[in-house]
Amino acid sequence: MFTVSQIFSRKWARICAECLHLALSWVVFLFLDFLDTLFCVLFRVLDEFMEGKPSRCYCENMEDEGEMSEKLYGKERKNIFREMGFLGFLRKWENSEKIGGRVEEAKTTTGWSDSERESCVSWLNDGNDQKLHVVEMEPSKDITRKLATDEEFKEGDTENVIFLHGFLSSSSIWTETVFPNLSEEVKNDHRLFALDLLGFGRSPKPRDCFYTLKDHLGMIEKSIINSFELKSFHLVAQFMGCILALALASNYSKSVKSITLVAPPYFNCGGSSMVRRKVAERRLWPAIRFGSSFMSWYEHLGRCVCFLFLRNHRIWEWIFKLLTRKR
Repeated sequence: MFTVSQIFSRKWARICAECLHLALSWVVFLFLDFLDTLFCVLFRVLDEFMEGKPSRCYCENMEDEGEMSEKLYGKERKNIFREMGFLGFLRKWENSEKIGGRVEEAKTTTGWSDSERESCVSWLNDGNDQKLHVVEMEPSKDITRKLATDEEFKEGDTENVIFLHGFLSSSSIWTETVFPNLSEEVKNDHRLFALDLLGFGRSPKPRDCFYTLKDHLGMIEKSIINSFELKSFHLVAQFMGCILALALASNYSKSVKSITLVAPPYFNCGGSSMVRRKVAERRLWPAIRFGSSFMSWYEHLGRCVCFLFLRNHRIWEWIFKLLTRKR
């Protein structure tokens, strides 16, 4: 049995450790705020020099973006140095560039800091008509339907199903794990569509895009619903795709026949404005929480990580093979 003094001392030890953790977290994230602001300026200058136009970022003033969620910008993505006006001189410089006519239109090409992997840049071969990468699995006709014409088969017997993947995933989660294991009955009666969402897999990754709900829905409509002239369809979605599935169901209430949600995100935290703080709280420990907060709150530091690892992926693959003695 523990004595009262032992319980009391352990309680105070936990309180002191928590206070120390909070203090260290505050100092570290204050430093990260400064670094992110510094890299915002650095990347804008480098983009202007290398490509003729700086890439848009969440640090910008979004007063003219009425349809955009505030949670992506100022109030919810707080940075003490940005709030103090450290980027004010940058706004004045960019405005003078626009007045002088020196800012060029964005080009559909890879940037100097982007990955050049074939799977990341294959969408550039499509020219200006950008659509999502879609994997279509046509229904296979069984013997009993051989007498039916293709038109009768497609209109009368086929059900369309759209599969939406989640975060850090792609259409392969469906095509490689779900499609091969479907029953013959399902394969005979259903036309399956698995897509790479905007910014994922082999789909376009436009640089002057904030990847909002409206952007995702517009590309899904353009790439599948309109391109394949779907009159009705089922929706199957996983994690982040569940949000898009519900939005599609709202826009196409008369066309959606059913919705299947796999691991839908739900946070009981008193409002959507608290989701970021709940999921990516600014803390040093545990490590996974620090990693999620680092990539969620700091766009430009995240770009540095992507540049180091994705742009130079061949070097890291070589190092990994060398360490694991795989040739």
